Amino acid sequence: MSSPQPPAGDPYGQGPTDPYSQGPSDPYGQAPYAPGPGVQGGRPRPSVGFGQAVSLFFKNYAVFNGRASRSEFWWVYLFLVLVNIVINGITRLTAGDNGTSAIGLAISGVWSLAILVPGLALAWRRLHDTGRSGGWVFINLIPLIGTIIYIVFTAGASKPDAWQKYDNGKLPVES
Repeated sequence: MSSPQPPAGDPYGQGPTDPYSQGPSDPYGQAPYAPGPGVQGGRPRPSVGFGQAVSLFFKNYAVFNGRASRSEFWWVYLFLVLVNIVINGITRLTAGDNGTSAIGLAISGVWSLAILVPGLALAWRRLHDTGRSGGWVFINLIPLIGTIIYIVFTAGASKPDAWQKYDNGKLPVES
């Protein structure tokens, strides 16, 4: 019994250079592509754990091409929320009589600048995985309604054919 072939027009092929085959070029450790029953082609992004998602977040600092799975996006979002809770705690502990803290504000400012580009890149890749242009991230500029639409988009299922449009054959940096 032979293994299933990738969909027609698959630019990756079946050779050892296939970025989705098991081997050193595959940061996710995925087996070769094999669509499940009823799946019409595509290369779904693999689920990743908390640590791997955070590692990929920082290693792919400014990678706006490719795609990011739901798990990769939401684990990083959880990580960012937890870090912000810690920073807020530090700010409150070091606050003076006037309720402000120079240390807390400095830490918060540096952290915000440090995650600006990778956060935007991750959101861009997540939108690619849902079959949308990364430019949809700017819908957040519309108060409330834009944020709701953005959450719905990023929480949506991956589109099986998104790899044809948004992957260029190079996976993001390995974890």
